[in-house]
Amino acid sequence: MTSGASSGDMAPRPQAGPQMRASDAERERIAEVLREGVAEGRLTMEEFEERLDAAYRARTHAELEPLVRDLPVPGGPAAADPASAAEGGWAGRIGSTPTSRTGIAVMSGFQRKGRWTVPRRFTSFVFWGGGEIDLREARFEDRDTVIRCFAIMGGIQVTAPPDLDVQVGGVGILGAFDDSGSGEGSPGSPRVTVTGLALFGGVAVERKLRKEERRRLKEDRKRFLAERHEERRDLRAERHAERRELRAERRERRRSLDRRWSDD
Repeated sequence: MTSGASSGDMAPRPQAGPQMRASDAERERIAEVLREGVAEGRLTMEEFEERLDAAYRARTHAELEPLVRDLPVPGGPAAADPASAAEGGWAGRIGSTPTSRTGIAVMSGFQRKGRWTVPRRFTSFVFWGGGEIDLREARFEDRDTVIRCFAIMGGIQVTAPPDLDVQVGGVGILGAFDDSGSGEGSPGSPRVTVTGLALFGGVAVERKLRKEERRRLKEDRKRFLAERHEERRDLRAERHAERRELRAERRERRRSLDRRWSDD
């Protein structure tokens, strides 16, 4: 049985460019720059809301970059570019000693998750069992990694962050080898090829945000909604005050007219 990894390892990697798909992590970095901009008074709340909404809806780098082009970026100019920021983040997570090279479960289960180091070649096998391979907090021995998954009457779950380059090419026989998690990552990310065989079983590859990013994104959205609520409350208060002043002016005009009529 061959995994086909050798030909995939030689395939050219896509070049970074404006049409490169943006990851959730890159959208969040742009959102952070926008929050700094409104906090420093460089953006109005209307501009901030408009750009933040565009950042969360952006699909490519070409849509993200104009949103911060006129803003200073904390940490230097390089951080303004989602591509360079992503590449710098991945560089520190490549080139470590592998934690383990195999994961085996026979009528049981195995887990590889958290801050573990993925080898160049990782082989997993389950028989009447289950396996979990979580790459969201992982480090990598090399920039190119092959994960071979063999599931016989069992299942293997592979979880990758949105900014990781993942290519899925396994085979399912009376089972399923799901490739919905395939996709390009951010520039500079490792390339992970998931291959193998699912026989009367299943291998699933999906993408999820890192826990810290998911928590920060949730907190930022709550803060953003709270700021919008406070702004709208202040606006309503101003409108009520203006209406009270207008009513007071009208009453005073009526009184003035009444006095004139009385004098006449």
